[in-house]
Amino acid sequence: MSMMRTESVLTEMEACKQICIECQTTCIDTLKYCNSQGGRYIDMAMMSMLRDCAEMCMMCVNMINDGSEFMGNTCSLSAQICDRTAIACEQMSSDATMMLCAAICRKCAQHCNAMELNSASYFRRSSLVTEDSLLSS
Repeated sequence: MSMMRTESVLTEMEACKQICIECQTTCIDTLKYCNSQGGRYIDMAMMSMLRDCAEMCMMCVNMINDGSEFMGNTCSLSAQICDRTAIACEQMSSDATMMLCAAICRKCAQHCNAMELNSASYFRRSSLVTEDSLLSS
């Protein structure tokens, strides 16, 4: 991989981590907001969606930091959950807090999708357990 390519990859990874952290924080804040509002805001499906989204975003950051070979799959799943969470939040279109959360989830989904598409070329971390060591044991 060329030096330029590596540079842009690292920049993309950093951008993805930053938006994942922002999305995670926003989902938690939105969850607290929904709890404080009560009534129609206490929608169990939406609340678990916000929790799942926060969890997945954090996992994404950890996988990127670890240079995990599962990063692509994790980012892909994160993108799906971010999109679904955005759709859930958009049901409450008259509420600025919910719409902000939706927008950040959408942005995060885009970054995670880009990571997923490119991850195959990023990491081919050699497995700690090689087939040879499995055969010889």
